[in-house]
Amino acid sequence: MNWRKINRVLHRDFGYFFVATSIIYGLSGIALNHLNDWNPSYVVNTRTIRVNDLPPKENITRNYVFTLLDRLGEKNNYKKYYFPKNNRLKIFLDGGSVVIDLDSGEGIIEKLRRRKVFHDMNYLHYNPGTWWTWFSDIYAGALILLSITGLFILRGKNGIKGRGAWLALAGLIIPLVILYFFL
Repeated sequence: MNWRKINRVLHRDFGYFFVATSIIYGLSGIALNHLNDWNPSYVVNTRTIRVNDLPPKENITRNYVFTLLDRLGEKNNYKKYYFPKNNRLKIFLDGGSVVIDLDSGEGIIEKLRRRKVFHDMNYLHYNPGTWWTWFSDIYAGALILLSITGLFILRGKNGIKGRGAWLALAGLIIPLVILYFFL
């Protein structure tokens, strides 16, 4: 076996083995890059409410909260409640919360629902445990190997001695420019 054949075999086999992991990290990476635009793990639904007959803060008890949640259709989702500010009631629900301004009676019910695919991919991207850390480290090493072996797949004018060298140089210059101007 010559080194070019070994190079192709390594590139091919590692590429096949890590294709799913590459897609997971690629898609979740794009999603996580846009955290300011959306929540990639959860769909957040909000509904405004108005409670007209709020008692004074001192008279709000767990029983009152249950009665209120029953009227809002959320009684079975109750977890706990507290007052984050003097004039604000926050009720934690299974999968959301209710926040009510005690002065005006206006409030918001916020419900969270997991995004089916993105939540799971983001979970893996955030590194859920030791076993995944080891797998991720192996994957990172494989990406380095895939990058190096990829440089030597093609020969001639499209390989690393021709067009490939210019593309690899451009791919190096872009991060260096970003680091120079923004770090």
